[in-house]
Amino acid sequence: MKPHTYRRIVTGSVNGKSIVQSDEQLQAYQFQSVPNYEHTLVWVNPTIPDLREEQRFDRYPVSVVPGPGGTSLHFATFPPSSVFADPSFDGEAARSEALIRLKGLADHFEKEDTAMHKTNTVDYAVVYEGEIWLELDDAKTIHLKRGDVVVQNGTRHAWRNRGSTPMTMLFFLNGAKE
Repeated sequence: MKPHTYRRIVTGSVNGKSIVQSDEQLQAYQFQSVPNYEHTLVWVNPTIPDLREEQRFDRYPVSVVPGPGGTSLHFATFPPSSVFADPSFDGEAARSEALIRLKGLADHFEKEDTAMHKTNTVDYAVVYEGEIWLELDDAKTIHLKRGDVVVQNGTRHAWRNRGSTPMTMLFFLNGAKE
């Protein structure tokens, strides 16, 4: 699968006039250990932004999960769950790669079920392409299709692609207090 690309346009202000600060293509990161799994960190503000200063995102953050008052915007493409059931799947390699690429998030993945996790964020999750199942406690699942939106209020959950093709989500994470 060819990696997704997304166009990111960032505005700014010079002498009180709005300008285009940058206009660039972002190529999705393709996980080497998980076929058809992609992640694109579009933007991150680790804490409350100060608009008196130029807003920049010029290096990968210490954590993709923002602190209280911060935000981050992500595209994630999930492969079908069958990828994880394949005998050739190396769970340890996938975990190691996730700990590097998804800093601050992957360490919240549970050991018994690595899809289950919980962060101190309020997330707006939008099904961008395809369909997916949201799993909550007690195996409660909700089937979601393109255009569906979930407001995830810091609860334990997993995203499971029970379909046969990769699917893409857009996530806007809002850092919250616990």
